[in-house]
Amino acid sequence: MKDFHTLEDFNFKDKTVLLRVDINCPLDKATLKIINDSRIRRVIPTVRELIGKQAKLVILAHQSRKGKWDFTSLEQHSERLAKHLNYPVKYVDDVMGEEAKKAIRELKSGEVLLLGNVRSIDSETAKLDMFGHAEAELVEALAPLIDYYVCDAFGAAHRSQCSLVGFSLKVPSASGRLMAKELYALSAVFDEPRRPSVFILGGAKFGDASGMIDHVLGSGMADSVILVGLAGNAFLLARGVDIGEASKAVLQEELTPENLQAAKDIMAKYGQRVLLPVDVAVERDGKRVSVNIGDLPSAEPALDIGDASIEKFCKVIMASRTSFMSGPAGMYEKEGFGKGTYELMGAMIESRGQSVIGGGHTVGAADKFDFSDRFSYVSTGGGALETFLLGEPLPVVEALRYSYKNL
Repeated sequence: MKDFHTLEDFNFKDKTVLLRVDINCPLDKATLKIINDSRIRRVIPTVRELIGKQAKLVILAHQSRKGKWDFTSLEQHSERLAKHLNYPVKYVDDVMGEEAKKAIRELKSGEVLLLGNVRSIDSETAKLDMFGHAEAELVEALAPLIDYYVCDAFGAAHRSQCSLVGFSLKVPSASGRLMAKELYALSAVFDEPRRPSVFILGGAKFGDASGMIDHVLGSGMADSVILVGLAGNAFLLARGVDIGEASKAVLQEELTPENLQAAKDIMAKYGQRVLLPVDVAVERDGKRVSVNIGDLPSAEPALDIGDASIEKFCKVIMASRTSFMSGPAGMYEKEGFGKGTYELMGAMIESRGQSVIGGGHTVGAADKFDFSDRFSYVSTGGGALETFLLGEPLPVVEALRYSYKNL
């Protein structure tokens, strides 16, 4: 049942529309130039549709956050947006001051304006719920100037932040095309998966892995979970395998007694439904070498799953009708250590079942291997996906639902 508005529900002609997108891009550390603009490309259909509907379009977005090296203005984002649209995009380096307000008031139907980095405002990231954010200075400044709010920022849907949840309480609101597409695609994987369904969880973070596994196996979303990357290494450690000091060092602060105990509890609860690597790949004398779990510890850190693990996991994936991957299997950027990620993704595609990947690094790996357009769906969400996997509500979706019911 539909419980939020989409673009066909409103007449945007000659109306001022505030569109919140997630075009937070990876930058080159030396030049601060955008090195991958896939997130910008993903919002083009929504932007193009609103231009076609003759809206006066104001776009809000962020790049990183204060205090981080990649916190920059959005000027180059506006240039990329204009390039992919083949259409002019105005830019002002202001979010809610007089310059921004003047630019919004002067917009004509069919024109596009991108405002400055919304995270330059401290109240944007205040720890408040949607009702608190609805009273923030940003909403007070811009809500009187707009007729509608559209959110297409699925990648940030897990955040309760002012520009994401505050406007939906003040003006009629809708999801953009990307947001709606993400939610419908993910509900197909999470709510009604074709069986058997396998989830592959990897990447660099392991702290939330136990909660995710408990939710996806306990709720019946998945029939089995394959653990790779740091999560795989951490669960091996929890099972009593000495993975070696070099591999432990990479896990750093996430290697707490609580996290290890949670991993032990998950393995005791779900047994054979949690699949762990049987070997790991290390770099030895400049070469990729597979080391069996029984031959650990290794002086070198595990940089990927080993060849026997790849074979074992690919068989499970090939037999599945739904496969979902969040997090690469290893350090795919390093020559020779993208093999695990490459082979598992290849098996997902070859299985001819429903295949979905998500999360920034996973999508980055798929782009590198030229696989992106071969999956059933590629999700832009990182943290939003994790929240979905943990079975927690997404604040942006809750705000859109509130608007649907009340405005």
